Amino acid sequence: MRDTLGKNKNKAKAASGNGKNSAEKPEKHHETTMEFIGSMAAVLVSGLFIITFILQAFEIPSESMMNTLLVGDHLFVDRVSLAPKTQWVGPLLPYGKIKRGDIIVFIAPAQAGLYLVKRVRGVPGDRIRLVNGKLYVNGELQIEPFVVRNGTYSDYRDNFPSVPASEMYGATEKWSQAMTSYVQNGELVVPPDSYFAMGDNRDNSLDSRYWGFVPQANLIGRPMFIYWSFKADKSTYEPSSFGERLANIGYTILHFFDKTRWSRTLNMVH
Repeated sequence: MRDTLGKNKNKAKAASGNGKNSAEKPEKHHETTMEFIGSMAAVLVSGLFIITFILQAFEIPSESMMNTLLVGDHLFVDRVSLAPKTQWVGPLLPYGKIKRGDIIVFIAPAQAGLYLVKRVRGVPGDRIRLVNGKLYVNGELQIEPFVVRNGTYSDYRDNFPSVPASEMYGATEKWSQAMTSYVQNGELVVPPDSYFAMGDNRDNSLDSRYWGFVPQANLIGRPMFIYWSFKADKSTYEPSSFGERLANIGYTILHFFDKTRWSRTLNMVH
């Protein structure tokens, strides 16, 4: 029995060996110059499409969202889930309504072309009130573990909206005139298609308390994750001249490894 199995194995090996020797190897296809250019063009177009319509890169230049977002955090923002609904987007980036607690990127209502990032604290119909810096929504005290306070006190900022808005407190002229029309029984009522947003660094944030509601039309998207974080002074991200911009680029290159916050890389934003 043992010899028979051995012979069968040998025959199998021989047959396998004959098959390899007799088979002709297929010739490798060499990509032509036009095919290479076509492939690169497809990659570039796909990348441009993703950056333009699906993801957008932003950097954080201010401290208003500390410690959730730090100066020097670079984010990818999902532009699809808050965009007007279309049929071509699949379930990968589903549409979704904004909820209380969502972090959003939007165009500043008080300054066209300026992008801001804040946390939604009130959705349409909500009643907003701050008492000694503590936030109440629809009469319920909000637990906000993400909020940072610096220990200072401002009657307007911390007892909103019981103190009328004024340019003296840093509010815009438009909001100073309009705020009282949204106040009912000492609470600010969020109108339809609008949101009330504040920074997590609550005492160092110019937000809806100072310029009003975020219109639905101003929304850009939701931050997804931090793809790079570089520790630098906020002046690095607000250069006043071309020379400063070049100096900042040189500084970033020189200190890329020792100033990068590696522990924040690929962190989800929430």
